[in-house]
Amino acid sequence: MSITIHLTDVAKRFGRQWLYQNVSSVLQMGKSYALTGNNGSGKSTLLQIIYGYQTPTKGKVEYLRNKEKLNQSEWIKYISYTAPYIDLPDELTLEEQLNFHFQFKSIVSGFTIDDVIEACWLTESRHKKIKHFSSGMKQRVKLAQVFFADTPVYLLDEPCTNLDERGIEWYRQEIISRKNNRLIVIASNQAFEYDFVDEQIKI
Repeated sequence: MSITIHLTDVAKRFGRQWLYQNVSSVLQMGKSYALTGNNGSGKSTLLQIIYGYQTPTKGKVEYLRNKEKLNQSEWIKYISYTAPYIDLPDELTLEEQLNFHFQFKSIVSGFTIDDVIEACWLTESRHKKIKHFSSGMKQRVKLAQVFFADTPVYLLDEPCTNLDERGIEWYRQEIISRKNNRLIVIASNQAFEYDFVDEQIKI
């Protein structure tokens, strides 16, 4: 399966202020991209537009599977997305959360919930409620939900937020091992989060 995202003259305005105009690019399967720029430049907003959470003020985003256009309801099932502002439900345990999540996104073939928990070093916390997790633990869970979902597209906004050095190394190992057979877009101004990508798109 081949997934392609076409951005054509995408522009976003809030009030009278334009964040950016005329952003055009073709994002292809098997390649990774970084949306870079200063704080407030609109990286996260553009990632949300690609995801379909926001609409552009001008221009369009088209999603193609094997050259066939997908509508929004079809597109969403091919994406795994995470961002610092996405919260996990506090009252669920880790095991409950992962079981719930992977009802909507199929887990990668050959892996189980136990494997996912072990991969992000949370075996001893599987029955602990997420409200008792540290910010770094929560971030590892959010990233694991991306890495172990059987989806061809990863959209990651500031993926190393709250991670320590060990967590950052884990993130880099996991994403680099998957980059050649996914379409990955990372919004970041931290080079260590994206220095392995094929192309940078400066906002």
